[in-house]
Amino acid sequence: MRNHIRVGTRGSKLALAQAELVVTILSKTCEGIRYEIVPIRTSGDKARESGSSTIRDKSIFTKEIEDALLAREVDLAVHSMKDLTTEQPKGLMIGAVPPRENPRDVLVSRKKEKLQALPGGARIGTSSNRRIAQLLAARNDLEIVDMHGNVDTRLRKLERGDCDAIVVAAAGLIRLGLAKHATEFLSTEIMLPAVGQGALAVECRKTDPEIQEMLVKVDDRQTRSAVEAERAFARRLGANCRTPIAAYAKTDLQNVTIDGMVAATSGRILVRGRLTRSAGDSEKVGVELAESLLNKGAGAILEAG
Repeated sequence: MRNHIRVGTRGSKLALAQAELVVTILSKTCEGIRYEIVPIRTSGDKARESGSSTIRDKSIFTKEIEDALLAREVDLAVHSMKDLTTEQPKGLMIGAVPPRENPRDVLVSRKKEKLQALPGGARIGTSSNRRIAQLLAARNDLEIVDMHGNVDTRLRKLERGDCDAIVVAAAGLIRLGLAKHATEFLSTEIMLPAVGQGALAVECRKTDPEIQEMLVKVDDRQTRSAVEAERAFARRLGANCRTPIAAYAKTDLQNVTIDGMVAATSGRILVRGRLTRSAGDSEKVGVELAESLLNKGAGAILEAG
């Protein structure tokens, strides 16, 4: 067993916190190893720094890290699951999916007003088409303000009055120790999360059995099963990072239940469904739900979008 392992990750405050979390979990199961966190600047980070909002390919936040993994510059990589494309690059695999953090979205408002209490015309900051569609479906009197940047940046924009509220992932606030800012944890009945939201993916090479053996010890079967259902749902729909889709699966290792949604960004058309199947068929239930929504009109929404 090697005694020095390099962990690739994005260099944002949240990404580094997530890598530290995985290292802490690994340290408890694999003693005597020194872990080195290696920050890697991705094309997505460069685009955000330049103020670009034209991010259409999910791999923009992972490609450079995966390239470093394939080139053996790092031994494993930690990603936000929702940043990963639904197809793994050749030669790589998801070696572990640690226990999931809260997958929901959170409303943070300047005056501490919950979603239904916000006045008509309230300005909500988000750049996510998934969030926009569901916000407008719940409250078509809201004004959406295009807002990019990491969690700290969005909180600063909120404080200076660029908008009345923002919507961010609960997991990001919690992992950064900023949960105190949350005004409301939005119900999944109102706001279904992004595929894989709240989960982490620890990626490794298929040709590295030593690392794979380590990662098996930190893999959470229930989280993996749920995420596999969500990713299969997105894969069947052919979704990209701009597609207003959402999915959230839960499993008790006997059954897996998945909720899924496809919507027009306007929020005027929203197709949603739920399925429960055996946990051993987690990917199959994701595909089945996607096909059910396609039959209900989701295909036309996706083509129009």
